[in-house]
Amino acid sequence: MKKEIAIKPGDTAAFRNLTDYCVGTGRVDLALHKEYQDQLAAVQDLCHFRHVRGHGLFSDQLGIWQEWGPPFAPREQWFCFTYLDRMIDAWLENGLEPFLEIGFMPEKLASSPQTLFYWKAHTVPPKDPEEWCRLVRETLKHLVHRYGREKVETWPCEIWNEPNLRGFWENADKEKYLELYRITVQAIREVLPNMRVGGPAICGGEGSQQWIADFLAFCREEKLPVDFVTRHAYLGQQPEHRSRYMYHKMSAPEVLIAEMQESRDIIDSFPQFKGIPMYITEFNTSYNPFCPIHDTNENAAICAALLSRLGDVADGYSYWTFGDVFEEQGIPNRPFHGGFGMMANGLIPKPTLWAFSFFANLRGDCVLRNEHAVAVRREDGGYEAVLWNLCEENKKEPLELSLTFPLQGDAAALLEVVDEETCNPLACWHRMGEPADLTAEQLAFLRAAAQPARRVLEPEPAKEGAGVNLTLAPNAVVRLRLLPVEKTSDPGYEYDWYCKE
Repeated sequence: MKKEIAIKPGDTAAFRNLTDYCVGTGRVDLALHKEYQDQLAAVQDLCHFRHVRGHGLFSDQLGIWQEWGPPFAPREQWFCFTYLDRMIDAWLENGLEPFLEIGFMPEKLASSPQTLFYWKAHTVPPKDPEEWCRLVRETLKHLVHRYGREKVETWPCEIWNEPNLRGFWENADKEKYLELYRITVQAIREVLPNMRVGGPAICGGEGSQQWIADFLAFCREEKLPVDFVTRHAYLGQQPEHRSRYMYHKMSAPEVLIAEMQESRDIIDSFPQFKGIPMYITEFNTSYNPFCPIHDTNENAAICAALLSRLGDVADGYSYWTFGDVFEEQGIPNRPFHGGFGMMANGLIPKPTLWAFSFFANLRGDCVLRNEHAVAVRREDGGYEAVLWNLCEENKKEPLELSLTFPLQGDAAALLEVVDEETCNPLACWHRMGEPADLTAEQLAFLRAAAQPARRVLEPEPAKEGAGVNLTLAPNAVVRLRLLPVEKTSDPGYEYDWYCKE
């Protein structure tokens, strides 16, 4: 397939880039692991996310709720914020502020024995609502004491996670969730009247849009604050299982965008809530942490297509997750296992990380957006673009692009190429025999193989400016920077003497 794209002076295009708004982290106490912190620092160096969101703020692993009561002695209860402080400190040191998810239930407050995941998250209502509210209030009071009211009240606060799924909320009981929202939002506002709160954090599926409508109707009738609405977005269709791994085809990005637009329209149908932010607090291709698509170049190309459009329907979105230190279905025992993360364990970047990095650093006035590219005019007078070639499973064809930019004078085209040949650590690992335990030599090789191919082209002179001709391999994601060049050669240094071109 061939396409010609000519950008003219004065061209503009609509593009709302919120790639850096938030990123997911899985269970929050994993922030205490060194590998987690190393992965987070590496991702942040490339993407500069502003918020981080994850599960288990009140789960027993973080240990905020503490009880002691030996036989024949009164029960003693207290709060312990040791791990909470370490977690928040680790995030702040990496330039991230929390997008707080209020959940799950401490074991001693759980109204039933239902748990979810390898780490036994208690996904049930509280047996004592007042004790739950006290937990919420005291935690916020501690955060204010440690980090300051002015900072903490800017942290968005989302109540629970996916209550429309039975595993995440006992029986997916909507009425009980709405009551949890009511008492929790009141407890939050007692401590921080200006803190932004929202929900219902639903996942997609049958009846999910009705959850949003019923949630907003309840809040309207009860006169409860709703500062934003949250929901999740995944592309995976009906799954097939192979041992612990899941495989499924993906819906097209435009299907997900349409689903998100429907949620936006429901929100705006309520006059009281019209225009309030909608945040997609989780999105990815598959919803399973053992789906091999997450390790692939196809995943990166899908994400590029989504990142070009999610800002049309949402006020923030959060990829689930930044790294593979993740334990919902057990501790991963191989560097590549289909984990959600942008970075594999061992600090090996996956292709998806580069898609996020390219978009997160795409700053300027948008001059082009179509199904294969977003381009902006930079402050320095140059141009920058992210290009992708998302291919259907049985239609893997290269994409030839001829681009013309209205840039006069000498210029250089800087390319960073991520495709199945140039930046595919998964394929390298496969050809190594898929070792579960990497040697230092193998690990160093895979980290190097996970870097984009970088090269510099000299643009071709064109009547309208500077031309760049590229061939994008199937599922490629490419960063192109077309920059003005000022030649400053040292007198006597003759490049062409040895390097004739």
